[in-house]
Amino acid sequence: MKFNTKTRYGIRVMIEVALNSGPDGIYQKDIAENQDLSVKYLDQIIASLKAAGLIANVRGRKSGYILGRAPSQITIYDIHRAFEPGICIVDCLSKNYDCEKADHCTARDFWDVLNQKVVEHFKSMTVEALVADVRKRNEEKV
Repeated sequence: MKFNTKTRYGIRVMIEVALNSGPDGIYQKDIAENQDLSVKYLDQIIASLKAAGLIANVRGRKSGYILGRAPSQITIYDIHRAFEPGICIVDCLSKNYDCEKADHCTARDFWDVLNQKVVEHFKSMTVEALVADVRKRNEEKV
């Protein structure tokens, strides 16, 4: 099971924005530099996060980015949904997948329960919690 790079980088971007939540926000070039991302690829990630209402510009174009709502109100599932319609760890659980064994598959319940646990974990983890972990790790290094 793999999550796409946009989801993974989107989480990193959201943490970066939350860590730099001053009145001017954080500029895209600084996010790109701090996270070692190309500005061109970061454009796509930021566009999706903005469309989902997870980040916003402080004062219009060419200004810094801030979170679209409190970090305690943004889950990792919200970030993932900015890039993907949901989480589906195996194809046979997808609504768009027609499996001839679906009605009598002996393993389907196992995969469904595991999928729900992954979704629940994504929904239970907030940007606020991830930022607290980063800050704690940084304090321990000092």
